Amino acid sequence: MKIILKKDIENLGFQYDEIDVKPGYARNYLIPKGYAVLALPETIKSIREILKQRSKKERFLIEKWKEIEEKLSKLTIKIPAKVGKGGKLFGSINNHFLMNILNKEGISIDKKLIRIPGNKVIKKIGKHKANIRLHQKKEFTLNFEVLPSSDLQLHPK
Repeated sequence: MKIILKKDIENLGFQYDEIDVKPGYARNYLIPKGYAVLALPETIKSIREILKQRSKKERFLIEKWKEIEEKLSKLTIKIPAKVGKGGKLFGSINNHFLMNILNKEGISIDKKLIRIPGNKVIKKIGKHKANIRLHQKKEFTLNFEVLPSSDLQLHPK
């Protein structure tokens, strides 16, 4: 079922995105909660008009996104973590944790825009990726590494 989102919804899309979802999800959740409307021809036409009017704001957002992308591409993230046997972390690393690290680097990104593929949390050391969606049409892949913290690492006896 084709719908148009009325606001940003995590793991689904941004406002005014035209997406295809299962009919039950649209009828029973998205539309009654006011998160979406059916993608009818007149609705699509009015949305396109709204998007034309917002093109100036869009250009500003694209410039801001390019600045953030430039900062992110220069950034090397290595996260020290407390590790047990087999490289498993005590706790996990999620999008909120990554948001805090980026904020410390001077890059302000909402945690809703950071997606870790797969299980959405990281529980092992190694190299990982996260997708950062700063704009409707662009995504940035952030590479980072989780390393064992040398002074916190457990040594089996």
